Amino acid sequence: MRLHRGEAEAPGWRAERLSEVVRRLRAAAPGAGRPQVIAIDGRGGAGKSTLAERLRAMVPASGVVHTDDIAWHHAYFDWADLLAEHVLRPLHRGEAVEFRPRAWIERDRPGAIRVPAGLDVVWVEGTGIIRDALAPWLDASIWIQGDLDEQNRRLVARDGDSAAQREHVAAWLAEELPFMLREQPWHRATIVVAGTSGLRHDPEAEIVISDRHNHFSVD
Repeated sequence: MRLHRGEAEAPGWRAERLSEVVRRLRAAAPGAGRPQVIAIDGRGGAGKSTLAERLRAMVPASGVVHTDDIAWHHAYFDWADLLAEHVLRPLHRGEAVEFRPRAWIERDRPGAIRVPAGLDVVWVEGTGIIRDALAPWLDASIWIQGDLDEQNRRLVARDGDSAAQREHVAAWLAEELPFMLREQPWHRATIVVAGTSGLRHDPEAEIVISDRHNHFSVD
């Protein structure tokens, strides 16, 4: 598995039923009168959105927040305060979320970031969500580790390979690489998941995780 400098490959990969992964995440820090907030982090093309949707389906009373919606026309990574104040703080009070970021208003983007009250879990997915500044707001977390070549292939398939896109990726990496080296989210995560794996498993019911995930945990 090819990884960026500073990120070691997680040890002991094995298949695990997704339902068991959900159980372990929910047992990590049971909420009290509010939804649990569980982060899903990984580099671009790791499969964060896909995994978030699978997890949402496993817990019917759950919702998903995408940090890309917070970061839209705001900043690649400098959005922690915005997310904490307008999304995570209301969730911790057991309140619904309805937030239109300033960039949405200025550019006439319709809709809002909405999370209804009364959910059991809110999955917050996006590159950079597992960080020191947001640790007090997160009950559990997943780091998705994947091969860079495969992730790059996915990004090209999704976003194209135009000159403008290559320029965007270069600007993103100029901020992502030092950010990741500083925060090292793979060490903070409750569970490390393989975004790309050749290990035989049932993709409908199972997921590949690091068997020795505590090696990467801050617990």
